[in-house]
Amino acid sequence: MQITNIIEEKNLKLTSARKELLEILDREKRPISFEDIKHKINMDKATFYRNISKFESNSIVNSFESNDKKRYYEIQGSPHSHFICNTCNHIECLENTLPTKLEGYSVSDVIYKGLCRSCNETNLENIIITK
Repeated sequence: MQITNIIEEKNLKLTSARKELLEILDREKRPISFEDIKHKINMDKATFYRNISKFESNSIVNSFESNDKKRYYEIQGSPHSHFICNTCNHIECLENTLPTKLEGYSVSDVIYKGLCRSCNETNLENIIITK
């Protein structure tokens, strides 16, 4: 992705903070929170949220709230679903088209919740051990 092109297309000023933030979001393969990247970026919390808000209002970044009450962000791409583990809060992008079609509605995001593979395996092991 060409970050400078995206910023210019949206008629936003290209600042080092915006460029750095978009580069980090672009490198990640899953949605991330401020807490996930605060040690990787050279900006304070207020600057992060001010820029994220600008990106969201310009349809550059998508966000959603997870089980842990944190907001997670990702570069806006093709519509896809997310899986959130109820045990460890692991978030994963499900690279498929949105499976839900509702007549008269426009679905932009679907979030599945349950146990991730790792927690599911641990849960099965615990069941076997206790029997």
